[in-house]
Amino acid sequence: MFAQVIQGRTSDAKGLRAALDRWLQDVRPGAIGWLGSTVGITDDGTFVALARFESVQAAERNAERPEQSRWWEETSRLFEGDVSFRDSEDVTVELQGDPDRAGFVQVMQGRVTDAARAKEVMARMPSDVMAAFRPDVLGSVMIGYDDGAWTQVLYFTSEAEAREGERKEPPRELQDAMEEMGKLSVGETTFLDLREPLLQSAG
Repeated sequence: MFAQVIQGRTSDAKGLRAALDRWLQDVRPGAIGWLGSTVGITDDGTFVALARFESVQAAERNAERPEQSRWWEETSRLFEGDVSFRDSEDVTVELQGDPDRAGFVQVMQGRVTDAARAKEVMARMPSDVMAAFRPDVLGSVMIGYDDGAWTQVLYFTSEAEAREGERKEPPRELQDAMEEMGKLSVGETTFLDLREPLLQSAG
């Protein structure tokens, strides 16, 4: 799997949402290798999108489509300053429910000193324990980069249930893993809250 995370700032959230609607109606039907997208705008105007594709090659072919190029040329005018694109084939999808039914999405971004070790720690977290502890989490997408940076997209049933879940005391086995992840982390973790996410999957 291949994932692309796109970020930028906009002062025209309404116009950008209209552009996204046009993509769904006019551009998506012919998308090559597209698996799904998660798109949203934070309260302060930060736009973030996660697009998943079957492969790098499929994503490149899709980007070369004339209708995709035209759409992006028009849509890019709605951003203030540069728009960043981060690509990765290090993608892990975990499902506990249907992410497309999420009422709230949180994007977390940070960096670790040892990406391989961080993966081992994450893999040790029992999925059944996590599901019982946080039934409000419908799924997640973890994306890693060569420089130790990472982006995690978490899908929640609702913001209210997500905030309630944050206040719960995690089981010991999850605490241990979270503490070790904290030791591997560099700097502060960034949180981007998408209160009106646009969620789409192929098929």
